[in-house]
Amino acid sequence: MATGIFCTVAEVSRKAGANASAVSNTETYIDDFTTQAESEINALTRVNWSDIYTTLDADVKAVLKEAASNLAAMYVISYDMSGYTSRLEATTMLDMLRDSYLRALGVLREIQVQRFVKNA
Repeated sequence: MATGIFCTVAEVSRKAGANASAVSNTETYIDDFTTQAESEINALTRVNWSDIYTTLDADVKAVLKEAASNLAAMYVISYDMSGYTSRLEATTMLDMLRDSYLRALGVLREIQVQRFVKNA
């Protein structure tokens, strides 16, 4: 199974929270969720960040980590919400992670625009 490039299992697990499913909050599931998240980020920003990851500066890597770990944590939570104290708790966490994911995605898109203009 492929493992993610942008973030670690521990980072995703922390964001999914203490009440995350014992099934989906495992290395196997998180690796799968992370690779899916990374592919989505690459597709939505129209940059294959995975291929150029080692050449990126620390700030861009941190934004990629933020985006990928948030989206992967959303997948962990969505898999099974029954462990959370209430459905409201789980959906609030999903909302917070989504907002942060969308902010990071916006930053990555802006980085791509800046590169395009610089190289024009």
